Amino acid sequence: MWDLRTPSGLFFLAVGLILCAVGAINPATRAPLTNVNIDLYVGVSMVLFGGVLLWLARRHS
Repeated sequence: MWDLRTPSGLFFLAVGLILCAVGAINPATRAPLTNVNIDLYVGVSMVLFGGVLLWLARRHS
C-alpha cells in the first residue's frame, strides 16, 4: 500500500525545485513590500519539507 507521504513529498519537492530555479534565475524579482527573494526562500523550505516527507515515508516502509 502506498503511503500518502510519498506523493505529497514528491509534489512539494517538484514545486520547491521549480520555485528555487525561478528565484535563482531571476533574483531581481522581489516581493512588493520587502527586499526578499520570496521565490527562493519558499522554494528551499518546500524542498526541505518534501525531503522530510519522503524520508519519513521511506523510514516507515
